[in-house]
Amino acid sequence: MRRTCQVLRAERSSYHYKGRRRSQAALMERIKEIAATRIRYGYRRIHVLLRREGWAINQKRVYRLYKALGLQLRNKTPKRRVKANLREDRCPAVRSNETWAMDFVHDQLATGTKIRVLTIVDTFSRYAPAIVPRFSFRAPDVIEVLERVGAEIGLPRTIRVDQGSEFVSRDLDLWAYQRDVTLDFSRPGKPTDNAFIESLNGKFRAECLSAHWFMTLDDAARKCEAWRRDYNEVRPHSSIGNKPPIELMDRSVADGPH
Repeated sequence: MRRTCQVLRAERSSYHYKGRRRSQAALMERIKEIAATRIRYGYRRIHVLLRREGWAINQKRVYRLYKALGLQLRNKTPKRRVKANLREDRCPAVRSNETWAMDFVHDQLATGTKIRVLTIVDTFSRYAPAIVPRFSFRAPDVIEVLERVGAEIGLPRTIRVDQGSEFVSRDLDLWAYQRDVTLDFSRPGKPTDNAFIESLNGKFRAECLSAHWFMTLDDAARKCEAWRRDYNEVRPHSSIGNKPPIELMDRSVADGPH
């Protein structure tokens, strides 16, 4: 060791030095708690609150821990998005019709015309309330589908979506506010944040989109609906004990609103 330090021209005291930094666990936990309850606070405001509570820390340490915890605010957030759940630990659904996930799948007709398919799944029962193909989707089109499905089985408390333009629109946010539904947005570039809908989309593409030619939009709608019914009522799902999703739906939900 002496010879090595001499060759490298390094002090032996540096080799023997052991850091005395205290554990940051309590501080990190407090930063997470503040960020969870004040989702629009950045590290500067969190630092002010921590100083008020008596934490003797500087802003640089707060920034380093804030960044390590992945708590950066999202700049893509529109100015008005009241019913957005931007940064909060997710809890798994404990009953059907509590949390849905929603996304788009792209495909095309036999003529080459592109179509988009809106897919929705219940994260507890894996029930798919709607699979709707159209040539294009805007926020009002998404709202129309949600209103129709809501009239049939009711609306959930939360809908998980990505950062697509249809989902971040003011129209959908206003609709969610009026219906008391929270839009739970995934982090950009993190498809695992919405794993339930990704799983549904994979099965849908392998078993329906890749297995059929769609001659017209009506033909696509019929085949997608036939697959959806089979998925809900017949197809065994290993994640729910090889049962079809319809068996896990609450009776009041499965039979429709009274």
